[in-house]
Amino acid sequence: MKSLIERANILIETLPYIKTFFGKTIVIKYGGKAMVDEELKHCFAQDIVLLRYIGAKPVVVHGGGVQINQVMKKMGKKAEFIDGLRVTDIETMEIVEMVLGGRISSEIVSLINHHGAQAVGLTGLDGKLIEACQTTDGSLTGQVTKINPRVIETLDENGFIPVIAPIGTGTDGKRYNINADTVASEIATTLSALKLILLSDTKGVLKDIKDPNSLISTLKVEEIDLLINDGCVSEGMLPKINACKCAISSNKVDKAHIIDGRIPHSILLELFTDKGIGTQIIRWCP
Repeated sequence: MKSLIERANILIETLPYIKTFFGKTIVIKYGGKAMVDEELKHCFAQDIVLLRYIGAKPVVVHGGGVQINQVMKKMGKKAEFIDGLRVTDIETMEIVEMVLGGRISSEIVSLINHHGAQAVGLTGLDGKLIEACQTTDGSLTGQVTKINPRVIETLDENGFIPVIAPIGTGTDGKRYNINADTVASEIATTLSALKLILLSDTKGVLKDIKDPNSLISTLKVEEIDLLINDGCVSEGMLPKINACKCAISSNKVDKAHIIDGRIPHSILLELFTDKGIGTQIIRWCP
């Protein structure tokens, strides 16, 4: 009986969080080890299903950098990055579409469906969801120019969870590979999401990138540029921190979170505990 009462108390403790999240959109960028480790894959899917069942509206945007690199290596191609963004030529773009829009999207949809919800895989091409243009590097690496949310809203109204691959289309008819953190930020802003959550392979934002114990639990958006200038944020963390900065600075997203996707059920631990497990990015309030 004691264990049953403890379980009931745990459920009661989550009630304020459930009230907060009910009917609200939460955009989650899924990537890193959480997409590779089998146990973590199932934990992620279970977290997304639970969010849906308590009345939240989860939207999943996924990356796939590790898987893309693996295919490129098999084909004898070397991955190149500038400021954490993949340089994408025509051949790389074909690999990106095959891996993101095909294999990975299907697997995520299958896992979510397996754990009791209904998901639908999309790319930014579907319903012109993601309009994009070429970045200055001259490759097929793109940047978002517009999000058309109608297809997401239609899926949500009918009980489906959107699973989105970050591939956009330009007015030139070309398809563009876009950083998944950036796409998640733009979608969160367009949908006025309550939260933007980015899964990473680190604890969060660190004061010292060499010290995993230097986690910054709460970061004001005004402090981000200073961290970048001091070299505390670099390489793959740059797109993440900039994505959070854009979302929060828009005044349309309440909070952004960078969390450790290597921890089982990391999403629930961040959302349903006061302390959380990663870095939350907030607006400065005087």
